[in-house]
Amino acid sequence: MHSETRRRFNASFSQEKYEDFLRTMNTAYGEPCTFRISETPVFVPAYLRDRLFRGVEDICSVITAPGFRERSESALPAQLRVPNEDEHTTFLQLDFGICRDGNGDFTPQLIEMQGFPSLYFFQHLLATSYRKHFDIPPGYSHLFGGLDETGYLNLMRDVIIGDSHPENVVLLEIEPEKQNTRIDFWGTRKHLGLKVLCLSKLKREGRDLYYLDENGRRVGIERIYNRIIFDELEKRADLPREWDLTSEVNAEWVGHPNWFFRISKHSLPFINSEFVPETHFVSDLKSIPDDPENWVLKPLFSFSGQGVQINVTREDIASVADPGNYILQRKVEYVAGVETINPDEPSKCEIRMMMVWHRDWDKPRLVNNLVRMSKGEMVGVRYNKGRDWVGSSAGFFED
Repeated sequence: MHSETRRRFNASFSQEKYEDFLRTMNTAYGEPCTFRISETPVFVPAYLRDRLFRGVEDICSVITAPGFRERSESALPAQLRVPNEDEHTTFLQLDFGICRDGNGDFTPQLIEMQGFPSLYFFQHLLATSYRKHFDIPPGYSHLFGGLDETGYLNLMRDVIIGDSHPENVVLLEIEPEKQNTRIDFWGTRKHLGLKVLCLSKLKREGRDLYYLDENGRRVGIERIYNRIIFDELEKRADLPREWDLTSEVNAEWVGHPNWFFRISKHSLPFINSEFVPETHFVSDLKSIPDDPENWVLKPLFSFSGQGVQINVTREDIASVADPGNYILQRKVEYVAGVETINPDEPSKCEIRMMMVWHRDWDKPRLVNNLVRMSKGEMVGVRYNKGRDWVGSSAGFFED
């Protein structure tokens, strides 16, 4: 989006560079990536960077305010409540669509938020690979707060591994080898040395959890880096397990599951910021808006955009069976602001500001970013089939 840097990048782009870049991405963690990677990063100009930072601060001021946990109680399904909840989330993701303001300048609008991990290791590989294979000028960074590569990896190790030995820490998923984002699991394993494990492989004895390593040796589990989405777990009655996540065990959560619900679309109606579109619980509506076409209807606890309705009618809103679990959010228009080598088809983008919150800190810290690029109606694979300069990307922010 930084016009001069964009012009230089596009002028020097070649398909050969892109293919070399993909080879790095597809070999660094031992398996090819399963989703499309864009030909380009996004160059974020200083004024848009500052607006994103202000949006982050506005949202964090709500999450860190006294009483947030009490306000978020209704987000947490009683049957999915997990014991030993931390005082705050360990991970925080804020997804901003890039739009235009009344003056025609780029501005961020919050689309979604998650108290859940993201692709911390894949995104670092992605950004460093762009820099390796393309001409990324000095004065731009994908990391924040003065972090360099060593500082970033050490921070992630401190947050996830802590004082434990890596073999006593597990990244927990449902059949991780089948997950679309598994490349990040392998990156986490490569950098931190932890065990990537399916829930079905966990063993339990009383309140102790353990797994059997490749030699059949019993290895105790002290910390769980949780990547399980309850939505998916509830659909997997076929998955054998000795533990259901909701009973108390002698292991510490790194990313407690309750925060997936507490910090979610459920939080949006409570945030008042110029960078957050007007949002209401459907159950709180006194009347259906006269312009439903200008709103988006979203279930609170879907993942990857499932169940989102962007072309809304009055009948859609009136027929919601469980209005307490749906929000109505004012529609925003993503701007096609990333010029591509096809001048007639620029790309839209969504920027995720990726944060961590160490237990010793009084607020979360911004560390990295994730970008999704699109030329379709929405950000997502099914809206971008057959298109180029779309997919997974990274933002380089002007210093």
